[in-house]
Amino acid sequence: MSPGSCWSRAVVSGVVLLGLSSAGCRAPDPQQELELIGIETYWAIDSKVGDTNYLAPVVRFQLRNKGTAPHRAIRMKAAFRRVGERVWAEAFRQVSPVAGQPLAAGASLEVVFKPEGEGRYKSPEEPEAMLKNPQFKDVTAEVFAVVGRSSWSKLATVDVERRIGSRTVQDLP
Repeated sequence: MSPGSCWSRAVVSGVVLLGLSSAGCRAPDPQQELELIGIETYWAIDSKVGDTNYLAPVVRFQLRNKGTAPHRAIRMKAAFRRVGERVWAEAFRQVSPVAGQPLAAGASLEVVFKPEGEGRYKSPEEPEAMLKNPQFKDVTAEVFAVVGRSSWSKLATVDVERRIGSRTVQDLP
């Protein structure tokens, strides 16, 4: 056997092993691993500054790990768009780990996105009047996730309801 043929066999064996090991390290697909449950949208009243009131869009949901393995690294973002316009604001969040623990298979947790700074309406009008103003433009929220080393994947597109506050709060006595 010539030294060249041993080298060729070693290279081929290395490539085969590398291919097999990378198949087991494939990045998870966020659409297959995660699901959004009970999506709710609304407008939140932010702190008043002087005579100026602020309204910010909110998207809230339960994120469930529908996969079979726990996920240590889940990042999410929401992109808020006024109808007919490009992205108006974004909000980012590291979702998992929580308290150092991965999101277990079958487990869920609450996620709330609200932009800070840009991406809010401001006016001297009362918040309820702002929603009725003819210049008010409705907003859509797109929710994206990354699991481990995956790429960003869109999980949902929802319209932000033209109402102030969560239904949970509105239903309190």
